[in-house]
Amino acid sequence: MREEFEVGIDFRNSLNPEQYAAATAPDGPALVLAAAGTGKTRTLVHRVAFLVERGVSADRILLLTFTNRAAKEMLERARALAGDGAGGIWGGTFHHMANRLLRRHAPLVGYKSDFTILDRDDAESLIAECVKQRNLNRKEFPKKDVLMGIFSAAANRDKPIGPSLEARFDGTEVDPDDVLLVLRDYQSRKKQLDAMDFDDLLLQCRELLRSHGDVCGRYQDKFLHVLVDEYQDTNPIQAQIVDRIVEHRRNLMVVGDDFQSIYGWRGADFRNILSFPDRYSGLAVYKLETNYRSVPEILEVANAVIAGNPSQFQKKLRPVRGGYRKPKLYRVRDGGEQARAAVEQIAAMRRSGYKPSDMAVLYRAHYHAMELQLELAKERIPFVITSGVRFFEQAHIKDACSLLRLLANPEDELAFCRLFGMLPGVGPKTAQSLWGKLGGRYLPGAESDATLEKAMRPASFAAWKKISGVCDAYVREGLEEDPGEAVHQFVEEFYADHAANVFEDHDRRLEEIAEMEIYTSRYENVREFLSDVALLTNLDAESGDNAKPGETVRLSTVHQAKGLEWPVVILLWVSDGMFPSARSVNESPDGMSEERRLFYVAVTRAKDELHICSPEMRRMRDGGIIPCGPSPFITELPPGLLQEVRRTFF
Repeated sequence: MREEFEVGIDFRNSLNPEQYAAATAPDGPALVLAAAGTGKTRTLVHRVAFLVERGVSADRILLLTFTNRAAKEMLERARALAGDGAGGIWGGTFHHMANRLLRRHAPLVGYKSDFTILDRDDAESLIAECVKQRNLNRKEFPKKDVLMGIFSAAANRDKPIGPSLEARFDGTEVDPDDVLLVLRDYQSRKKQLDAMDFDDLLLQCRELLRSHGDVCGRYQDKFLHVLVDEYQDTNPIQAQIVDRIVEHRRNLMVVGDDFQSIYGWRGADFRNILSFPDRYSGLAVYKLETNYRSVPEILEVANAVIAGNPSQFQKKLRPVRGGYRKPKLYRVRDGGEQARAAVEQIAAMRRSGYKPSDMAVLYRAHYHAMELQLELAKERIPFVITSGVRFFEQAHIKDACSLLRLLANPEDELAFCRLFGMLPGVGPKTAQSLWGKLGGRYLPGAESDATLEKAMRPASFAAWKKISGVCDAYVREGLEEDPGEAVHQFVEEFYADHAANVFEDHDRRLEEIAEMEIYTSRYENVREFLSDVALLTNLDAESGDNAKPGETVRLSTVHQAKGLEWPVVILLWVSDGMFPSARSVNESPDGMSEERRLFYVAVTRAKDELHICSPEMRRMRDGGIIPCGPSPFITELPPGLLQEVRRTFF
């Protein structure tokens, strides 16, 4: 029987019955399954206030979140609710908590108490120093930020790095053993400098709690209650730290939603939340299923799509809002028609009274919005992108276009310097010098190559020969009318390996270049394509700069949209192979399940209107087409949940 407490805050009337049960739960392990839009933060804040009102000293409560912003918001709301008594809570991110512990006990794990914390730039600079000392920078070798990403991924997954290196650099000129040497040097240099990077904070905190029972016992006694937000996003190390701290008292409340676990690619392990009942006997489970965000018709779609996932805690979103109208499914021919359909939907919503800022266009991959970005720019509809970078302004897209620019205009110095800047051992000054030796003009052929060979290091020239072969083929095979083929050869001969060494997410970037290759097939020649890109890029900037607050439509990947909501949401490319992502499904045993969770997150961002676009074909670089069936997330839905609209846009 639940114990009732006489407290100053009227919890029963401030919360719905589900939230009240969780916020006022008795001691012991508790799992709060908070479905989308059900008041998770409100419940957690009231839990903190409830503990304080019960007499638990604030400094004996540990609240762990994933962002400083979330921690600050919760602590401010708790103080507003419970008064100054909630002011001394240990609240913050896992890294913040680890730093506090290590400052007090660093000598026990081999560091001084005033150890240095390396930010990302500092860590990457130290890695670059290690690479340089082994002379690995004189050949094709991963850039410092790529190495940092590889090292960090292995640390967060708590797995040996060797197998992942073998897979990552298979088929490239990079020797995984060289990467291991750099990692060893990097770890040694950090110790010499008495420094930790962000991953070390978690690793060393876990080591402290594992190896020093007296210290661990002190914090097990100190923290009467531990609360963890977004538990489905914890990685193995974070889960182990929490388990160790609460080992004796077991007063742990974790809040999360396995339906919204979508960050497996960066180390989050949704098995932490799924295995929670197995690790904590006597667990109390509370479900928040009352949704305050979306209309019933949208929630019906969300409930139906996520029901197809295996191995999950069953939950069903229940609406508070009244009925409205069904989400719409637009069956369109291809990406071009999809872009025009989306623009028409935006115009219709504006006529209905929605502001542009009330609308978001979401997609699985950044390149899915390429055609829409161009269409919005043509129509002078202001938009902002969550990533902050528009498609043709991304580094890898500009890299590929630099080849086309130089071939189309032999006197394009900026394109030449960008292209040569990709070569090993060639910096800006060297590129400028080479341009001068060519007389400010590059023409493919033996004469230019002879001049360059005399002025370049052998390793740099060997890399250039891979590109010059593409330039020669451009002239020899008349590829001016087939820019996609020129870019394809550039990627095959040079850029694929270059991207693997320069970008942590090289697979995604190469996928986007491949889509750009396809997009070029609609143009007669290279110059027409480049002119259109330059014109539309300028229109992008012009429309964005002149937009007033509230007048921009939001474009975002679904991953970046998590935690946000809009009255109107438009989903792009909900077609088989696109959403779900074929690559994600093929590369991971849990790929399809995570893709379905991602679609669930996308659907539950919408409050009033949900518009789903499903193109029926994809164009190929050679002008051919590939039929696309609707996404299984659509075909799996019971009949009648969507209003199908079949339109042709001319």
